[in-house]
Amino acid sequence: MAKDLLFEIGLEEVPARFLRAAMEQLEDKTVKWLEASRVAYGEVQSYATPRRLAVMVKDVADKQTDVSEEVKGPSRKIAQDENGNWSKAALGFARSQGVDPDSFTFKELGGVEYIYVTKNSTGVQTSEILADGLNGILTSMTFPKNMRWGSHEFKFVRPIKWLVALFGSDVIPMEITGVKTGNVTRGHRFLGGEAVIPEASAYADVLRGQHVIVDVKERQDMIVSQIQALAEEKGWNIAVKEDLLEEVLFLVETPTALYGSFDPSFLKIPQDVLITSMREHQRYFPVLDKQGQLLPYFVTVRSGDSRSLDVIAKGNEKVLRARLSDAKFFYEEDQKLQIKEALSKLESIVFHEELGTIGDKVRRIRRIADSLAAKLAVPAETADSVSRAADICKFDLVTQMVYEFPELQGVMGEDYARKAGEKESVAKAVFEHYQPRFAGDAVPASLEGSIVSIADKIDTIAGCFSIGIIPTGSQDPYALRRQAQGIVQIVLEHKFPVTLSDIFGIALSIHGEMRALKRSEDEIRKDLFEFFSLRVKKLLSEEQRYDVVDAVISAGFDHVVSVVSRGHALMGAVNGDFDFKATVESFNRVSNLAAKAGKVAVNPGLFAESQENKLHEAWLAVREPYQEAMKASNGERALELLSSLKEPITGFFDSVMVMAEDEAVKANRLALLSGIDSDLKRFADFSKLVW
Repeated sequence: MAKDLLFEIGLEEVPARFLRAAMEQLEDKTVKWLEASRVAYGEVQSYATPRRLAVMVKDVADKQTDVSEEVKGPSRKIAQDENGNWSKAALGFARSQGVDPDSFTFKELGGVEYIYVTKNSTGVQTSEILADGLNGILTSMTFPKNMRWGSHEFKFVRPIKWLVALFGSDVIPMEITGVKTGNVTRGHRFLGGEAVIPEASAYADVLRGQHVIVDVKERQDMIVSQIQALAEEKGWNIAVKEDLLEEVLFLVETPTALYGSFDPSFLKIPQDVLITSMREHQRYFPVLDKQGQLLPYFVTVRSGDSRSLDVIAKGNEKVLRARLSDAKFFYEEDQKLQIKEALSKLESIVFHEELGTIGDKVRRIRRIADSLAAKLAVPAETADSVSRAADICKFDLVTQMVYEFPELQGVMGEDYARKAGEKESVAKAVFEHYQPRFAGDAVPASLEGSIVSIADKIDTIAGCFSIGIIPTGSQDPYALRRQAQGIVQIVLEHKFPVTLSDIFGIALSIHGEMRALKRSEDEIRKDLFEFFSLRVKKLLSEEQRYDVVDAVISAGFDHVVSVVSRGHALMGAVNGDFDFKATVESFNRVSNLAAKAGKVAVNPGLFAESQENKLHEAWLAVREPYQEAMKASNGERALELLSSLKEPITGFFDSVMVMAEDEAVKANRLALLSGIDSDLKRFADFSKLVW
């Protein structure tokens, strides 16, 4: 008869950032153990609060499934001698399988006879293996940080305070670090107490009676609905950021939302500062009006019921007042710092011991940005703004506000630059040059911000690659992948007519002039192309099939705008044109024969068939507009022009023997195909398409 299985690990308060992964790990390990143990089971549900991790498995079979398996042994030739006696190899195989040699059977496999033995294993009662299984699950769990306690050698995320292990209503006996399993759990630290769980299925209900909402989804729904109710009641827009909601979710056991207020005079401080202080330091949700402007209120979530909310709100207001007073002080003190003075302080901050100070980095950013602006032929006024923005882009790193709130770098730079009288385009670029900061973030909107952003990012990437810091596996301490992805996104978003080669060349040249490179420029450039190819591929793969991505990247990805345009055009043709498969087949026939061509120019005087002339004329007619379309990164037009060659190509192969006996005629025909293939290969390697 099936029963429910419950395993709860009671702990001292676990950091919120560890809990979801730990909960999922417990569920995953439990499921894998049940499957490996041949124990049938039903629905699996995992739970987590700051003081517990738990997993509930419905309808766990009371007995392992019986199993019968056939095991192959040595070949008959090895297993028996000429007299039919069993060899040492056969007897050893019998011992290893725990069977008598008389139970051997013979089966032919691949023309060779082998001995086989059938092993039948009768399942044992699930209750007999649960203790060892749960012990193994718990002791094999891993966490970003572990700790030991008392005199125990065992390490876990936090000390284990109690264990509940039930199979139906029966306690599964086991012990870890002196803590024995039972059927008694602990409720809310202040509102609840110890409570007996009569059977596994009663777990969530028993804890609810002890002021603990153990189901994570239920707890989250409660938080969101309470916040929404407050917003509707007050006419507010409460900014619920997902990562903050996730953290709050694992800080409480019974959530109750409440609100408080702060002195409106603090609203003179930039909104981002106040919001960051509330979110990062206090785990408060900021309150905005319908226009998105901050109001002097906040929402927080307590772990408890609705009693004494006024007292709790006042306590939170007192703490927030101190935080905002600090922020106000830092903000006012930063106003006294001149940009020139701030820049001089950057000379004493080390960026990397082999790449110099932040001051050195800023000088490189300025030169790279100036070179990019010249390459893009921006107006003189824009070029001046780029230079100034590059010069001051990092000055806010030495301010007290950024020291206190590192996530405000760029935000404070923009505000302080504007207050110092810098041009609006320069101030905006100081903020934008950090964009995109994360996946899904916006790219810089302005030319100035985009150019300085590329310069900053490629300086870091080229510098790290030049000293051998290249991301491998999950290791990427300088976030080089994110920065490379940012460069690709910016170039694409603004359709910059600049190649990756241009960007790499500018950065490596300036690094080489300002410091000795530890590796050869060719080596670094090769690694950079390989690194960026994966970023371009990732970008394309978000919308396109893998074979289309492979096809267009094989034709080159140096020009990001071009490769994306070609990918979109090819994806559209593959999905939308039924006849396109035939077109690709004609292209591939051209490529297959073009591989045999020598270095011979096409001579129309050697054409012996009308279809040769027709194909040659058709190709010449599309070459110039095709090259213009490719130069303009108009993939759709370029593919349309190439596709117009399908009929002439088909007619050519239907009427012309390419491998003619006359060597000159053959070479000329191959040269014609080679020229066409060269243009095809600039668009994509069509042979990589999968039908």
